[in-house]
Amino acid sequence: MECRLGQVQENLRKAEALIEEAVGLGAKLIVLPELFNTGYRVEERDQELAEPLPGPTLNWMTELCRKHQIYLSAALLEKGHISGLVYDTAVITGPDGLIGSYRKTHLWDMENTRFAKGEDFPVFRTKDFNLGLQICYEIGFPEGARILTLKGAEILLYPSAFGKMRLYAWDIATRSRALENGAFLIAANRSGIEKETTEFAGHSRIVDPTGAVLAEASKPDEVITATLDLSLITEQRNKIPYLRDLNRQLISKQYSGER
Repeated sequence: MECRLGQVQENLRKAEALIEEAVGLGAKLIVLPELFNTGYRVEERDQELAEPLPGPTLNWMTELCRKHQIYLSAALLEKGHISGLVYDTAVITGPDGLIGSYRKTHLWDMENTRFAKGEDFPVFRTKDFNLGLQICYEIGFPEGARILTLKGAEILLYPSAFGKMRLYAWDIATRSRALENGAFLIAANRSGIEKETTEFAGHSRIVDPTGAVLAEASKPDEVITATLDLSLITEQRNKIPYLRDLNRQLISKQYSGER
């Protein structure tokens, strides 16, 4: 999706048209890019454009979920409860409202001056699937995806605004996170250019637990779909049992600083 900087209503209208196209193709779980409603390079307006949860964009998402009986995920600017704090936050909504949210933990470059960091890796369970949320740059951090998988995630969602200069990393990391966890991965990325210097990579992807790319976007404002056979998760985890053979005691000691 290409976005207009700071033009929230215009971006919501475009996103709604894309969502309705996806629904027409049978989609039940839909993922939008990172900061899809505001654009990414709005650093000078973060405080102004950030919304509480719930807030206008979340309410808009819930209404569409109720209307179409779908699940919808995206990342947006969240206004923190403490004055002045802004988070880059991924949310998942369904027909009954907000299912959960995740605040970006690993921040890219100048994001460290824009956003506060999250601290938790929650898994959200619906009657159809278990979802784990990460955001953009975090595709290159295997720890978050592994933690979510060990907590029961079957599908990893990555709303993203990933840069074109690092498309090679996107290619490797999207497939790696899916393969090493035996999980499906949906990575919805931005396209287009902002402020003349920031160009996004596009190439949104749906990847299966073997690391195979089921669908990939090749042009701006494109909807891609795939059918996810969740039985493939168990099948692949049995073929390459990374999770079974993980030395969890050693990993736990390393994270706690024990020797």
